[in-house]
Amino acid sequence: MAAALSGATLNQLRHWRSPKTGPLLPPELAATPRALYSFQDVLALRTFVRLRENASLQKIRAAIGNLRNLGEAEPLASYKLVSDRRGNIQLLTGGEAVNLGSNPGQLQLIAVIGDVIEAFAVRAGVLVPDLLQPRPGLAVDPETQGGIPVIAGTRVPYDAVAGLMRDGVPADGISEYYPAVTAEAARDALDFARYVDSYDPARLAG
Repeated sequence: MAAALSGATLNQLRHWRSPKTGPLLPPELAATPRALYSFQDVLALRTFVRLRENASLQKIRAAIGNLRNLGEAEPLASYKLVSDRRGNIQLLTGGEAVNLGSNPGQLQLIAVIGDVIEAFAVRAGVLVPDLLQPRPGLAVDPETQGGIPVIAGTRVPYDAVAGLMRDGVPADGISEYYPAVTAEAARDALDFARYVDSYDPARLAG
């Protein structure tokens, strides 16, 4: 789920949380026996994926280290980090950008990239969905079901609906189990479940 919602590959997630390399982002909820990422973690992961479009992993690690050296101790998801085409990483604060690269702390002006919450292409053929609305009939709210995608306007987890459909319940029959779930939303739930189950950026890119 974390990979599918962030655009990271499973190998990247393993590498970014590995204690052997000095974890870039250890999962907030649990690292073993199964990695459990929080909503805030997924926001940070989406930021890393966007930064990797231009910046190397080494530059990202250095930027996070410089961010901490500047006294910033909040969760990574609370910061807006952007990179330019040369891979220079900045921290956006109000109308300013603080350099987190070779001259950490230096203020500079920069063109802002799109919001990390919005849908974006991680590479040709792989579109990472909007984080708060991964499908038209689904919604993600960290205060609802711990950030698991639910049917929009309800607390019904998408996978509960997808599970019923996989068991043979038609889309227009889901309302017998969950009256607030429309057939369209049920189809969205099944479509997203298939996306999560088959998520493999390398394979999807062809």
